[in-house]
Amino acid sequence: MKKFISVDDAGDVKALVDEAINLKKTVYTPELGRGKTIGLVFLNPSLRTRLSTHRAALNLGMDVMVMNLNNDGWNIEFQDGAVMDGGSQEHIKDAVKVMSQYCDILGVRSFPGLKNREEDYNENIMSDFVKYSDVPVVSLESATLHPLQSLTDMITIKESGIKRPKIAVSWAPHPRVLPQAVTNSFLQWVKHTDAEVVLTHPKGYELKEEFTNGIPIINNQQEAFEGADFVYAKNWSSYAHYGEKPDVEGNWTIDDKLMSLTNNGKFMHCLPIRRNVVATDSVIDNSIVYKQAKNREIGAQIVLKKIIQSIDNSL
Repeated sequence: MKKFISVDDAGDVKALVDEAINLKKTVYTPELGRGKTIGLVFLNPSLRTRLSTHRAALNLGMDVMVMNLNNDGWNIEFQDGAVMDGGSQEHIKDAVKVMSQYCDILGVRSFPGLKNREEDYNENIMSDFVKYSDVPVVSLESATLHPLQSLTDMITIKESGIKRPKIAVSWAPHPRVLPQAVTNSFLQWVKHTDAEVVLTHPKGYELKEEFTNGIPIINNQQEAFEGADFVYAKNWSSYAHYGEKPDVEGNWTIDDKLMSLTNNGKFMHCLPIRRNVVATDSVIDNSIVYKQAKNREIGAQIVLKKIIQSIDNSL
């Protein structure tokens, strides 16, 4: 594995998931990463991604450096050819070139601006890190994708033992305008599994067809939940009317009544979650969201392991 930006870097998804589950038997392998350093670069807030990736690196014997670039670094200029006579003190090219000299792997987290769809979906920030870095780059979430979360979700679903699970991916309310990254990525990854998937959302919240091709879309949440083994909830803003929140008819908050339509379905969410907005306390407290969160560690660890092995094999 040379980098980890999307499902395209995962190779055989089923094999990677199986290898991750098997890795739980021997989590601590400090000899593998000894003498290597990962730099975790954050342009946006993080809890699970930050801690789980840090812990995964320690499990492998790596040293870890954390840089909150949005708070602790210089103001970054992203435009090529910019005349830097304003508020930006450092160009992204220079920053990434320097950081990659200190590290063997760079992990990067950024969010979309949700103002310019073309700019966000071009993945300018993540692309710059990949372009200018001299070492492998791991996405800790980008403008449009969250591959570590999706790998984790595939691990969690596989561990259920259900051979061909039905998964209802459901939009849910949120007071803020949020990106499409988690849902885009989940749909991208789940197509490589044996799951039956249905997507449900209010009209106006259609996603980019690249991610929804081949997946049934139902605007009736109750119908989508019927017989589901898993309910994966997430909010996202409009793609067509980019970064907006079209009005929604009805109540899309997930409660016990909705979950009763499922096949004893397990509720999933990437966290953080707005309680009694996205889902009720009862749904969350009887969910597998903490199992998902714990699996973030093993998801990150299998990716770092594969990249380290790739580095060692190239020496």
